[in-house]
Amino acid sequence: MVESKHLLRLLEKMDWNFNMADLKKTDNELKEKLVAINRITKVVKGGRRFGFAALVVVGNQKGSVGIGQGKSKQVPDAIKKATEVAKRNLIQIPLKEGRTLHHDVKGKNGSGKVFMRSAPAGTGIIAGGAIRSVCEVLGIQDVVAKSLGSANPHNVLKACVNGLKSQNSPKILSAIRGKKISDIVLKREAKQWN
Repeated sequence: MVESKHLLRLLEKMDWNFNMADLKKTDNELKEKLVAINRITKVVKGGRRFGFAALVVVGNQKGSVGIGQGKSKQVPDAIKKATEVAKRNLIQIPLKEGRTLHHDVKGKNGSGKVFMRSAPAGTGIIAGGAIRSVCEVLGIQDVVAKSLGSANPHNVLKACVNGLKSQNSPKILSAIRGKKISDIVLKREAKQWN
């Protein structure tokens, strides 16, 4: 997994023209991670035409994350399109202490299944491939995750985001039940240690 910023620098050295000033403005707030690039071949009368599809994850490392797909004849254009789509599709995810999940989460999309567990401080991100990318740009520092179904990065990414969206924070639960946040947190802590 190569960060798109690094790829753009390499392409710029090869005399490709990009407006890096526009990219640097958003780099302050949002971190981009290139998850996958696919080469697509279209067979035509004269031979083969190649295109590229990019899958990108964008996040601010404070609880916002977005995923995007882009297709183009050139790799940098596909990455740029995917990044723009991801920035438009940002969603907010509640984090516990700004570093981990509130509770265990299961996510599913197609045949892609993901299981994510909150972890104590100092554990780090124990996850592979696409899930690791989401956790890094989202700002999760301690998590244990496993991809159980398909290894297709598109399905794994969407399953991960679906699982994160299904998560309930104590604030949401207290609003639903009409109780104080402290009551819900105390019950959860007592339940964990018994």
